[in-house]
Amino acid sequence: MLNKLFDLFYRLLQILGLKPNNNTTDKGLTSGVSQKRVNTGKGISTNAGRHKAPDNPVAAEPAASEALRKDTKQAGSGDNSSGKPQKKSEKPKQKVTPWTAAQFVVEPEEGKSRFHDFGLDDRLLHAISDLGFKYCSPIQAESLPHTLQGNDFIGKAQTGTGKTAAFLITTIQNFLLNPIAKEDRYASEPRALIIAPTRELVMQIEKDAHLLTAHTDLQVYSVMGGIDYQKQRTHMRDKVVDILVATPGRLIDFLGSKDVFLDQVETLVIDEADRMLDMGFIPDVKRIIRHNKPVGERQTLLFSATFNDDVLNLVNNWTKDAQFIEIEAEQLTTDKVDQTVFMVSTDEKLTVICNYIQKNGVKRAIIFGNRRDETRRLQETIRRLGIKCALLSGEVPQHKRIKTLEGFKNGDIQILVATDVAGRGIHVDDVTHVFNYNLPEDPEDYVHRIGRTGRAGKEGKSISFACEDDAFLLPELERYIGMKLECTYPDETLTQK
Repeated sequence: MLNKLFDLFYRLLQILGLKPNNNTTDKGLTSGVSQKRVNTGKGISTNAGRHKAPDNPVAAEPAASEALRKDTKQAGSGDNSSGKPQKKSEKPKQKVTPWTAAQFVVEPEEGKSRFHDFGLDDRLLHAISDLGFKYCSPIQAESLPHTLQGNDFIGKAQTGTGKTAAFLITTIQNFLLNPIAKEDRYASEPRALIIAPTRELVMQIEKDAHLLTAHTDLQVYSVMGGIDYQKQRTHMRDKVVDILVATPGRLIDFLGSKDVFLDQVETLVIDEADRMLDMGFIPDVKRIIRHNKPVGERQTLLFSATFNDDVLNLVNNWTKDAQFIEIEAEQLTTDKVDQTVFMVSTDEKLTVICNYIQKNGVKRAIIFGNRRDETRRLQETIRRLGIKCALLSGEVPQHKRIKTLEGFKNGDIQILVATDVAGRGIHVDDVTHVFNYNLPEDPEDYVHRIGRTGRAGKEGKSISFACEDDAFLLPELERYIGMKLECTYPDETLTQK
């Protein structure tokens, strides 16, 4: 019945003059239609659920389409005196020139190390070029010759000097030099593990890792508390991860549920080891390390702004023949930050800081406090003044903290009120002011706080408040940073309510 319908349709085309009366073509058409149905039926039954395009789309078309193309060519052959088929004009394809190190021009400079000097893979060097890095920072220049050889390393340098890039470059270079075939990789088995004490620091490290692996197929992922547990679990169980960045607590959870296995970790990085100790994470870190390869069968890297004796005793058990390098600075605080201490009473602090922000048109600043309740009250007071202000502390849910940081980075939030733990991982450009609403009890925290401003060669301003409750901390703080701080009384206009 179906063939009779096609015969009637074809004869109608002949009557209208749209088809030549050719028995051979007629047979070809009928044969082509029948063949098309058979192929289509097979395609459905054999490749159900697959989404693969045919290797040769022309060959996959039915014979009827081929006959029509021949008829079309014959009909138009009278316009071609040469008798050769005419080719359609095609735009020439632009050739993509592979990136080479020759495109990353950095002139040698005495006393400085270039990233070119370490024989880095072009894909990694390409990412470094994209980021605008030219010369290594002191900690990078001192550490890379050792770490790129696969040696264990302990590095100490002040905040903002490039410790993160130092251990990421080492890790990425190792993986690019020693690739593992995809068919030999399994989910749940990272090749590198980076442990950091806070969620903000984990997110910052993950971001930096994505930037440095931009021209590779290395996979980076992070796990931390406060983020969808099931989403992280599914990713770790189903996806191959090369570099895993984690907070200790969440990683312990996944180790217990057998969703992460660390026996294939080649590079172990512990960042801010002193803060791990202060926050009580060392027992968790010890458990994590026991799941890794033994000392000597992995590379262990430790970087931090500070190391005390307790931390050094621990890391000596976690490393083998590690090179220890400390980058000394004439002073721990940068010359790019103008540091001032306002001598005020406890009751005056809130008034002075609000007046200062308004009178000086502060556009992007961080206020550090020692206690959550105090930072919460301060944030609410500043917000009532019509200033875009947000809170960043341990009691704020993680999804909201991420949103707050993004708002601060893009300028939607002017003032960020933070505690030390939450503020340790804040890396935002163009922060003009840092306020210490309370003097920190630990002088190391002062260095980390004011390190949020005066970054990337720009100038910043630090204003600390010393009242009857914490002024006694000043002498120890000055001894630690190796300089005297300018102590002054605020202008009367700032104390007026």
